[in-house]
Amino acid sequence: MTQFIDRRLNGKNKSAVNRQRFIRRFKKQIKEAVEKSISKRSITNINKGEKITLPQKDILEPVFQHGTGGSKNFSLPGNKEFKQGDEITRPPGGTEKGEESNASNKGEGLDEFGFEISKEEFMDLFFENLELPNLIKTKLHHTTSYKLVRAGYTTKGVPANINILRSLQNAYGRRIAFSSSYKKKLESAERKLRCEKDKNDPDTEKVKNLCAEIKTLSRKIKKIPFIDEFDIRYNNKIKQQSFNTSAVMFCIMDVSGSMDEAKKDIAKRFFILLYLFLSKTYDKIELVFIRHHTTAKEVNEEEFFYSRETGGTVVSSAIELMKKIIQERFPTDDWNIYAAQASDGDNWNADSPLCEELLINEIMPYVQYYAYVEIIPRHHQSLWRAYSHVKKSYENFAMQNIHSANEIYPVFHELFKKKES
Repeated sequence: MTQFIDRRLNGKNKSAVNRQRFIRRFKKQIKEAVEKSISKRSITNINKGEKITLPQKDILEPVFQHGTGGSKNFSLPGNKEFKQGDEITRPPGGTEKGEESNASNKGEGLDEFGFEISKEEFMDLFFENLELPNLIKTKLHHTTSYKLVRAGYTTKGVPANINILRSLQNAYGRRIAFSSSYKKKLESAERKLRCEKDKNDPDTEKVKNLCAEIKTLSRKIKKIPFIDEFDIRYNNKIKQQSFNTSAVMFCIMDVSGSMDEAKKDIAKRFFILLYLFLSKTYDKIELVFIRHHTTAKEVNEEEFFYSRETGGTVVSSAIELMKKIIQERFPTDDWNIYAAQASDGDNWNADSPLCEELLINEIMPYVQYYAYVEIIPRHHQSLWRAYSHVKKSYENFAMQNIHSANEIYPVFHELFKKKES
C-alpha cells in the first residue's frame, strides 16, 4: 500500500476545502454510515466524532481513456500450445461444491475506505433535515437583540479582524501589476547586453548604458513594498436584527418499576438525541425535564438521565405537572410549547382515560407538537389506546413504537423530520 506523508508548511486547515468537497460528493454513503453507528453507541459518547468506513465500490469514479480501436490479430512469443481459432478453456481455480480455497500470504487490497469525521460533522449529518414542527414567531421580547454576521471585507478595521489571506492576495496582485513593466524592460535590457557581449567587438559605451539601465530597473523592482496599507483587508461584520422565537420543550420520562434497565436505556438515548438536537439547532430554547412513577417531579438534566428512583405508574401525574408549569411560567401567547414523552405503556387502567381527557382538553390546544414514544416489545396496553384517540383529534400529536435500540434514530427522524412546505 502506498503511503503519502505531507510535509507542506501550511495551516492545519489546509485540506478543509477538499474535505468538505469529499463529504458533499459522498454524502449519501457517509450519512448512512452515521445513522448505522448511533445504535452501537453508549449514552456517554453519543455526541462524539466517528470513524466510518465506506465500501470501495461506492467511491470509485469513472475513468476515460483513449483506446486503440479496431480489431487486431497478434501472437504471443513462446506460444507452443495454441494456434489461431483455438478455444481456450477457463483455467482451474476458485471454490466449487464447498471445496477449500488456498489462502495466500502475498498481495494486499482495499475493500473499504476509512474516514474520520469530527464531532461537528457527525452532528451536522446526523440532524440534517430535522426541525421542530409548527414553530412560529410569538410575541417578541421588548428588548431588540442583534447578532453579528459576516458581510465581506472592508478597508478599515481593527488588527484583530485582519484577513491575512485576502491581504496577501491583494499584495501579490499589486506587486505583479507594478513590477510587470519593469520586468519586461529588465529582460529586454539583459537580452541586449548578452547579445552585445557576444560580439567580437562590443560597444563599450552601449554595454555601460545597458548595465546602468539594468541596475536602475532592478532597484525599482526591489523598492516595491512587499505589503502596503492599501492591500490590507479586514473581515467586515454587520449587525443584523435577531427575532426571538421563544420555545420550550417538555421531556417526560416514565421511570416506574415496569421500565427495566433496557427500556430506560432506550428512553434515555431518545431524550439525549432530542437534547443534542435542540441545543445544536436552536440558540434559545428552554428545556423542562419531568420524571414520573406514581408521582411526577421536575428535575434537572443530571437527575433526569441518571437518577435511579422508581415506583408504580400514574402517567396523569406528569401531565398534570406539565399543565401547572405551563400556567405558571410559559404563557401560551408568548411561547411555542413542545412535549416529548417516553413510556412502556404500562399504566393504571383507571388513569389512562384521565390522561386522554387532560391531553385533549388541557394540553393539546396550547402546544405546537406532542410526540409520544412507546418502548415495548409486546402488545399495546390502555395508554396506547387512549393516546390513539388523542391522535385522531389533533394532527399535531404523533406517536411511534420502539422495540430495540437500532430503531431509535428512524423513529426520532420520523417524529422531527422537516415537513414539505
